[in-house]
Amino acid sequence: MQDKRLKSWGNNRAGQLGDGTWTDFRTSTTTVIGLTSAEVVKIAAGGTGPANGYGLALLTDHTVLSWGINDSGQLGDGSVSGHNAPGQVVDLSTARDIAAGGSHSLALLDDQSVVAWGRNNHGQLGNGTTADSSVPVRVEGLTKVIAVAAGLHHSLALREDGTVWAWGHNTNGQLGDNTTDHRSTPVPVTSLTGVSQIAAGANHNLALVGPSGNGGVVMAWGYNAAGQLGDATTTTRNTPVKTRDTWSGEVSRIEAGCNHSMAVTGRGNSLHTWGLNTSGQLGDNTTNHRTTPVPVPGLTGIQLVAGGREHTIALLDDGTVRSWGNNGSGQLGNGTTTDSATPVTTPTALTGVDKIAAPVAGDFSMAN
Repeated sequence: MQDKRLKSWGNNRAGQLGDGTWTDFRTSTTTVIGLTSAEVVKIAAGGTGPANGYGLALLTDHTVLSWGINDSGQLGDGSVSGHNAPGQVVDLSTARDIAAGGSHSLALLDDQSVVAWGRNNHGQLGNGTTADSSVPVRVEGLTKVIAVAAGLHHSLALREDGTVWAWGHNTNGQLGDNTTDHRSTPVPVTSLTGVSQIAAGANHNLALVGPSGNGGVVMAWGYNAAGQLGDATTTTRNTPVKTRDTWSGEVSRIEAGCNHSMAVTGRGNSLHTWGLNTSGQLGDNTTNHRTTPVPVPGLTGIQLVAGGREHTIALLDDGTVRSWGNNGSGQLGNGTTTDSATPVTTPTALTGVDKIAAPVAGDFSMAN
């Protein structure tokens, strides 16, 4: 019988695995207390470093649970006290999507508005202030939103008209508004329309222009020191540029890790990655940084991907999970702490999975 409970593995020094312990790390899966796939709609993972992680779970009743570090109120429970098991985000009962950044969180509501909570030193909560909030606050001026994404200290929203809006930290142009000014309320990303998907890395972003799974062009902007924009340069960009489409076939999904990027192509039959590769997080059997996309060899039938600080995980059609990259905290989940520059199998006991998550700058993973 399949175990339908939410699973986690990797670093746990802030209780980010949600299993009721403060064990330093887990090299194989543990169970998040009290959550099953029947009630979990989506999971998200956040953090600013290896030991500073937290998790979110959106439930079928449109409430959100949270656990892990809470030094900036990113758990949204009205306090700044962390906890190692899920607790309720307060005043939130109509959520339909969630995102976790470095130390702040976002929720898209049923009325297509957005709320945010946690750290706000760069305006990443979007409420016109730079004051942290341990409870959800309304992002100003956003309507008709269909998706949200969170970077290390910035936030993104995709509206139903295909435009992208951004707010928060902008030193590396990650807001895409042709400036490097921080913004405490949303601004439109320059010259970007017809977008169907968004993804946020630590300080860079991706957007899929055109219908997902039906062609489409990947655009990118922000920090680019390791080539994470995929435009064959290491030049940081404060407006979107086109990622080199080195693949054949259609793009069905885009995702971003801390300083690397991913595109699922060919109807899930291939995965291309680019950017930082210090620990082999690109999965191409090297540790060479890539300024244009390269294929991950031997990986097909890809449903979902997620990127952490220096590791990547992929969900396959058969409901199993593959991981690669840094494994110093056991975040690959294969029972070791050995890095891998090619995909390895997360324990065979993990089957029937349909959701995965990894933190933008953390060292743990989740699957349900």
